[in-house]
Amino acid sequence: MGERAIKTLFIYAGAAHAEIGGCFAFWIWLRSGKSALWILPGIVSLIVFAWLLTLIDSEYAGRAYAAYGGIYVVASIGWLWLLEGARPDRWDVTGAAVMLVGAAIILFGARAA
Repeated sequence: MGERAIKTLFIYAGAAHAEIGGCFAFWIWLRSGKSALWILPGIVSLIVFAWLLTLIDSEYAGRAYAAYGGIYVVASIGWLWLLEGARPDRWDVTGAAVMLVGAAIILFGARAA
């Protein structure tokens, strides 16, 4: 795996954790009846998420966001398992693998010059 691919993977992983964490903060507030103070770290986390996506080496924002979708799905399945305690089933794992293949095709596929 090349240096660009590794850098991209780390940025996407950070963005996914920031987005999921930010959305989860709102989930905790609105769905679990916790304090509205949960939205403060949620907002900060979502700002970090958006900033990280600007660091992706892609000519077009839409392509960077589309490829990010695969990483987001895998990170969400990890969140489901590690933080919510629900073990992913074979369909979760298969779907996440398909998403990763799609993300790689979008981001690293050969383009006409």
